[in-house]
Amino acid sequence: MPRKIVLISGSVASGKTTLVDLLVEEFPDVQVLKTKDIIRELARKKLRRELESERRAMQEFGDLLDKETNGRWVRDALRRKLASLGNAESEAIFIVDAVRISAQIKAIRESYGFTVTHIHLRAPKEVLSERYKSRASGLQELASFSAVAHNTTEARVAELERIADIVIDTQLSRPEDVLVRAASHLDLYYGDSSRTVDIVVGGQFGSEGKGHIASYLAREYRVLVRVGGPNAGHKVFFDSGPYTHHQLPSGTLRNPLAQLVIAPGAVLNPDLLMTEIAECKVDVDRLAVDPQAMIISAADITGEKALKQRIGSTGQGVGLATARRITDRGKDVILAKDVTDLAPFIKPAWEVLEKAYSRHHSILVEGTQGCGLSLYHGEYPFVTSRDATVGGCLSEAGISPSRVRKVVMVCRTYPIRVQNPNGKTSGPLSQEISWKIVAKRSGLKLNQLEESELTSTTNRRRRVGEFDWVLLKRASAINRPTDIALTFADYLDSHNEDARRYEQLQPDTIRFIEEVERVAAAPVSLISTRFDFRSIIDRRRW
Repeated sequence: MPRKIVLISGSVASGKTTLVDLLVEEFPDVQVLKTKDIIRELARKKLRRELESERRAMQEFGDLLDKETNGRWVRDALRRKLASLGNAESEAIFIVDAVRISAQIKAIRESYGFTVTHIHLRAPKEVLSERYKSRASGLQELASFSAVAHNTTEARVAELERIADIVIDTQLSRPEDVLVRAASHLDLYYGDSSRTVDIVVGGQFGSEGKGHIASYLAREYRVLVRVGGPNAGHKVFFDSGPYTHHQLPSGTLRNPLAQLVIAPGAVLNPDLLMTEIAECKVDVDRLAVDPQAMIISAADITGEKALKQRIGSTGQGVGLATARRITDRGKDVILAKDVTDLAPFIKPAWEVLEKAYSRHHSILVEGTQGCGLSLYHGEYPFVTSRDATVGGCLSEAGISPSRVRKVVMVCRTYPIRVQNPNGKTSGPLSQEISWKIVAKRSGLKLNQLEESELTSTTNRRRRVGEFDWVLLKRASAINRPTDIALTFADYLDSHNEDARRYEQLQPDTIRFIEEVERVAAAPVSLISTRFDFRSIIDRRRW
């Protein structure tokens, strides 16, 4: 998988080639695939002759290829180019100059996922028309810009702005300004390498969508670290359907090149872990399980049955295993290093992390559950068996706070707690409401909400409450996030499902986000509009 794939779109004379040339000049890792070169190559094979270097001929042959392949010819050419790189593919930044229809973009996104960034360049027609007069494109040009736009595909290129990740108006910027803006969006400028660890934690009672956020971010990291235990299920969404990670980092499938680390403070169910390793096709060299990680016994799981009844525990044995780690010191406590099946994966986490630090590799630590369930900071006794805050997660991983660059705290628009099946409470929930109310406010279907709002580990129904501003303030004070990831924006208004950029969100949602930023004293940098392959609005400046 390449490091980045950048798709450039825009009308003729919008500045695409100028931007690409400047990117190549500025960044040595950038390689370019020009669709006009692909067209010429395919014309030689299909027509058995050289295609004349005239814009109309190029347009018409491109339209023919789109019709025959539903736009997949660009993706196929990209695959061939990447395959020719061999092992160097993973470091490549590939620019496709240019895409012209949504089907081309869709085909590439389906194959390369979040590696793909789509930049659309725009300018008013009168500006494009004036620029076209002085073009030096290497093609035999038509008489005017309006003549170019007679081509149906070219006339509709401006519509790609709606689905682009980044839109830059080149009328308002010099070419070098466009370069700076595009490169900043693509994070190509050298950053601060002294703090290479970012961490994702929950700001409420778990089920905030941390897995979805961590999976999205994972593509940018060389090392993925998971703490906690199998009582937390992190659901990740792909075109093929969802997958729930209980032990491995949520980016395991999203970023198959990342090193995976299970922290020394983690609590493991070996059978569950081995199943997940097999399902995700994780090889020995990729995964490091710290020898100090605690192993859950069958007795631990049995012993938590009463806890499930009292406080709505998941009953996975994590709490009792954690307690035994303290009370049974000097007895026959089983750690990860003692499990035969795990032997090939055993490697001290600190060794893997130290090597990553020395190479300035980026590291993502994925917390579990949420601040409101913290053993020390939650509403006791309705808490989990660990400290689910930034400090607790770093301690479990063995990472110094001085190495942390970013803290991303995930919050959902309507916080939830598990529904205790015996009718007893699973803990306080400020201003509890019903899913029927959420459905009425948002415009979502009630059955859709009730089907999706089941816990990832125990498949229990969830209680729901109004957004808790006091909890947000307290969680922000404890975790001191640099960024907030807000999930379930569609629960505020179903029309948010179709938003791809911040300004496309509903006005009430934007006002809600602004208030979250004020209370948390941190920007809402990531917004999940629904759980789907491409459903995160990324407003980060890092």
